[in-house]
Amino acid sequence: MSASQSLMSKGTSREEVENFLFLEAELLDQWRLDEWEDLLTDDAIYQIPSNDCPEGTPRNSLYIIADDRARIHQRVLRVTSPNCHAEYPPSRLQRMIANVRISKVDGPLLHVSANMVCYRFRRDHRSYAYVAALRYVLSSQGGALKIKERRVLLASEELGALGSISFIL
Repeated sequence: MSASQSLMSKGTSREEVENFLFLEAELLDQWRLDEWEDLLTDDAIYQIPSNDCPEGTPRNSLYIIADDRARIHQRVLRVTSPNCHAEYPPSRLQRMIANVRISKVDGPLLHVSANMVCYRFRRDHRSYAYVAALRYVLSSQGGALKIKERRVLLASEELGALGSISFIL
């Protein structure tokens, strides 16, 4: 049984959702991206819209990242490769997740919001703090919570000051 299988979405509590998000943050911070991918549905999407149109769609506005499941997998392969100079050696990451709320339950789908601060440390570079609102659609599949949609709404006023986002934010 995987770590996420113990977190059932039927009658899922906020504490269970928090534990799921804490698990996700741990996997991302420790660069355990194969395990992180196991938390995703087959049709998962990962999006980071630009901050001038955070509620837009990739079809009608500029996005920093607009990945479907296949592109997520390709991103994981790229950033974990020793040939990825932007992340080799990998950045040290530390996330804090807070203000977790289940905003809507729609059958097997949970709409969840949270706030995040992700600190990035990299040798010979300045440190960065990425502050964001997270929006998820979580799904119950086989009794386990899975990420169907993951949307990161950056709070920064100027994206250029954050440097490249070459890791899974």
